[in-house]
Amino acid sequence: MIGTERLTLLAIIFRVVVWICGFFFLLTIIAMLLYPGGSVSEPNSQGYNFFLNFFSDLGQTHVGYGASNAVNLPSMFLFGLALTTIAGGMVMFFVAFSLLFRQSTVSVWLSRIAALCGAVTAVCFVGVAFTPWNLFLQAHNGFVQWAFRLFLAAVVLLIIAIAFEPRFPRHFLYIFAGFTVVLAAYVLLLTFGPATSTPQGSAIQATGQKIIVYASILTVFIQSLGASAMIKERRLAAPPMPTT
Repeated sequence: MIGTERLTLLAIIFRVVVWICGFFFLLTIIAMLLYPGGSVSEPNSQGYNFFLNFFSDLGQTHVGYGASNAVNLPSMFLFGLALTTIAGGMVMFFVAFSLLFRQSTVSVWLSRIAALCGAVTAVCFVGVAFTPWNLFLQAHNGFVQWAFRLFLAAVVLLIIAIAFEPRFPRHFLYIFAGFTVVLAAYVLLLTFGPATSTPQGSAIQATGQKIIVYASILTVFIQSLGASAMIKERRLAAPPMPTT
């Protein structure tokens, strides 16, 4: 049984994560609006194209396409702030979520390992933010690949952990399972998908990347809301503390 004070703290953490997820959406949308333009398939295009520009294009110091070499500092700053903030939110989410497991020793250990994978995923997100691809392409791509691989591992471990706790609400499992299918598909696309050197391949990779980024944040958002609601129900169901 988790004490009332700890439940209150966890509820606060999940609410903070919800706000961080909303903040991420806002910052990245503004960064897209400020992006000067240019993509792999259309180097001299104007503005940000959701289906052609990569998410990481927002983090360039200068636009690495075409001949303009336009300064991209406003978008880069917002992109870095968004990724750094969501990294902190992900650490909070995975650690707090792991503390909800109490019924099974197996689920407790699996959730702790999941929290570790989630924390390293967050570190990789920060790495993506601080290695603009136009300056540090190899390091940037490495951080991207490991971020999603470790995110997949963390979610799979949480699914198994939930399965070992019969009283844990099953909707958490179903949401994680649905997201796992999408995330696994993206990891396969990232590893074996078409090369970005062709217009079609670039469009597929760029679109898939943004779908999985926002699906990831939306999943954390939904699960945080659900965890907060579950904690509220547990607190209401808990017996009152003695006054004397």
